[in-house]
Amino acid sequence: MAQTVISYQDLAHAAGTDLGYSEYRTITQEQVNTFADATDDHQWIHTDPEKAKAGPFGGPIAHGYLTLSLQIAFWTELFDVTGVATKVNYGLEKVRFPAPVPVGSRVRMKAAIAEVEEVKGGYQIAVDQVVEVEGAAKPSVVSRGIYRFYA
Repeated sequence: MAQTVISYQDLAHAAGTDLGYSEYRTITQEQVNTFADATDDHQWIHTDPEKAKAGPFGGPIAHGYLTLSLQIAFWTELFDVTGVATKVNYGLEKVRFPAPVPVGSRVRMKAAIAEVEEVKGGYQIAVDQVVEVEGAAKPSVVSRGIYRFYA
């Protein structure tokens, strides 16, 4: 994995840039439990490994929003812009959770810059992001991240 670093001045021409893959991260039960505590989502498919074994996924799974939130950590591995005063996570579009993330599995993200547009005082980029579980047939999270960079 190599981080793509571009200058603010070159950001206008970044559409179409394939950012490649992040490193893998292992999803732990402790991480899932911490997320459950932070969000008050203690559904047994996430937090009760024994009960989850008999559930629809054969074991506990990460919350979809936990997996989605990892996109920021993955994103910073893949891309940076120099010469900016502020970087803002502006939003998400087209978020889907096609497949579960079993606890203990390894996930990574593939990303590509789809669009760049000028906004007041800066640039906004749309990034197609796909989080996948190692060895899985379907992705776990598919989204388009919207980020803003201000000089």
